[in-house]
Amino acid sequence: MIHLLEPDWQPLEDWLARRGLPAYRGAQIRHWLFAGRARSFDEMTDLPQGLRDELAADFRLWTTRVARHQTAADGTEKLLVELADGERIECVLLRDGARRTICISTQVGCAMGCVFCASGLEGVARNLSAGEIVEQMLLLDRLLAAGERLSHVVVMGMGEPLANLDRLLEALAVASAPDGLGISPRRITISTVGLPEAIHRLAEQESRYNLAVSLHAPDDPLRRKLVKVSRNIPLSEILEAAERYFAASRRRLTFEYVLLAGVNDQSDHARRLAALLHSRTALVNVIPYNPVAGLPYRTPSAGAVKAFVDVLRGAGINAQIRERKGERIDAACGQLRRNEKRGRESLFFAT
Repeated sequence: MIHLLEPDWQPLEDWLARRGLPAYRGAQIRHWLFAGRARSFDEMTDLPQGLRDELAADFRLWTTRVARHQTAADGTEKLLVELADGERIECVLLRDGARRTICISTQVGCAMGCVFCASGLEGVARNLSAGEIVEQMLLLDRLLAAGERLSHVVVMGMGEPLANLDRLLEALAVASAPDGLGISPRRITISTVGLPEAIHRLAEQESRYNLAVSLHAPDDPLRRKLVKVSRNIPLSEILEAAERYFAASRRRLTFEYVLLAGVNDQSDHARRLAALLHSRTALVNVIPYNPVAGLPYRTPSAGAVKAFVDVLRGAGINAQIRERKGERIDAACGQLRRNEKRGRESLFFAT
């Protein structure tokens, strides 16, 4: 069966044409998927029943199932999604005032080697297809009430987005299309640990998405300890690629910096980070660490976070503290998947 949520609509158009059906039926189906929030062909009530039955026989809307759904008091909702091959990924819906932001994954696991992150503890299993990425967006969209609408997309879930760039761009084209989810590219952010060649590709393709580069350290020696992939990628190359993307896209650059107590959160780290980013047009998102069970890293105190940000701002850097959401539902990247897996393994060995 053909997965209807793959971005290529040609199979559906050909299928309709073979049956002598008008092309507008395809537009109706697309409307039901992205605007009507249909969960099945049966809910597409302006299609003849016979057509709905034939579509259900030849096409799949969903290749995944929700293995677990958690909701936090602040309105954050997290899904543990099981793929057709049994692998699992995570995606999150965040509510902040009128904003409705979704955070999606691009890979099963991650190969970048950030030592404090739950996603990459077991490496990467595979890339997601574009349809699997789109499916996350629609699963989260269907969590919204009738008066709510998705406003932002951040690609900050499991995996390194730029390591699956082709499939990601296909999925984001659906997210930003007027007959897709209709989300403006300026409200879509791609997060990356910093892969210069892929960033250059984004610039060459004249992408209009925001770019967020995860630094986590103000110098190469410390970054090599925290981000294993950076052993062969100096910060200078990452910053050069980011500047090129900014020049090509004119989209705001963001630098992400996860604060780890006693590791990269001292005033000296902040001063060196300010020197590194001096004169660059960018925002620094300072992110207090969300602890992962079994890892030795801790969240800095509120005073340490404030002191770090004050140093940056005093040096003329545009910096903000990202609010931690969904802490009690394992909302940090990869946590829920890891905890669920550990729970299943514990049950297996106990029996």
